[in-house]
Amino acid sequence: MNPNGASNISTRIKVLVVDDSAVVRNMLTRELEKDPQIEVVGTAPDPYIARDKIVRLEPHVLTLDVEMPRMDGVTFLRKLMEHHPMPVIVLSSLTDQGTQTAMDALEAGAVEILHKPGSAYTVGDVATTLIAKIKTAAKARVRASRLSAAPGEKRASAKVVQNSLAETTDKIFAIGASTGGVQALTEVLSAMPATAPGTVIVQHMPAKFTASFAQRLDGICAMEVKEGAHGDTVMPGRALIAPGGKHMLLRRSGARYYVEVADGPEVHHQRPSVEVLFNSVARYAGANAVGAILTGMGADGAAGLLQMRNAGARTIAQDEASSIVFGMPMEAIKCGAAEVVLPLKDVADRMLAFARASHRQH
Repeated sequence: MNPNGASNISTRIKVLVVDDSAVVRNMLTRELEKDPQIEVVGTAPDPYIARDKIVRLEPHVLTLDVEMPRMDGVTFLRKLMEHHPMPVIVLSSLTDQGTQTAMDALEAGAVEILHKPGSAYTVGDVATTLIAKIKTAAKARVRASRLSAAPGEKRASAKVVQNSLAETTDKIFAIGASTGGVQALTEVLSAMPATAPGTVIVQHMPAKFTASFAQRLDGICAMEVKEGAHGDTVMPGRALIAPGGKHMLLRRSGARYYVEVADGPEVHHQRPSVEVLFNSVARYAGANAVGAILTGMGADGAAGLLQMRNAGARTIAQDEASSIVFGMPMEAIKCGAAEVVLPLKDVADRMLAFARASHRQH
């Protein structure tokens, strides 16, 4: 097995389904194997059995129920990512506890999150999305987990540079991410000072989970982070994350920026869509904006980032080496949307530097 993922798979994608419900295991196995590119090589009712089957069957992708007996899924995931990193897709309930546990799992290294099917009547819809996520996850570069700084340390380091940003109050940061974006956004936002420019974000994530993600980030970032609501003001020190299942657009009324949260068709198979957000930022913020496109599968946001650059914004794409999936950044680079290509660790600093610049530099 390739420990860094399965980008070199020449045959079917081998999947191990881990769930304490025999009904769910059977339903998922049946639905997944309808796709000729996927082979369910085994199932496991708990992490202990899963551990043995991972070693024996060498799956490319794991689907993991995070609410299980004997050992909870998050504890298992942390051990797995430390000793045997591989792409993991988390299946979670929509309860408050379920969404919080899902956030723990994403922070522990899971690459995707999905609503757990509630019955045989919903498994078909879930399976269609799960199949697409398995194909994405199989291409992911998964690394051994590493401990990050404690929240207090992040806040302290972020606030060191806040005084130098007093002149950037009219700037707008716009960020888009998908697979691997939870970890990427955590790193970028936790490096921002409390006075960073108002920030608008699309992270591909199902409805109900974005609120928990925003709440989690708010606890570790110097900025205020919240799920965007219709009419919310975009202002220095605040980051707004598009709610799952809704598009979020930047609008301007006089000197005030605010967001519009709206329904609408999927764009690049996504709602929220990075493309929709970036196009609105290009229109209403223009040269006052800095855009960054981070790790993710597909092309969502590439053309929108180009629109931003053409409108005078400074633009950044995450580099291949630091991306979990180098899809969205690659498409942005290919179409000329990215002014600079940077490793994830340098993105926040460069965004802040661009915001401080009084005019565009080439």
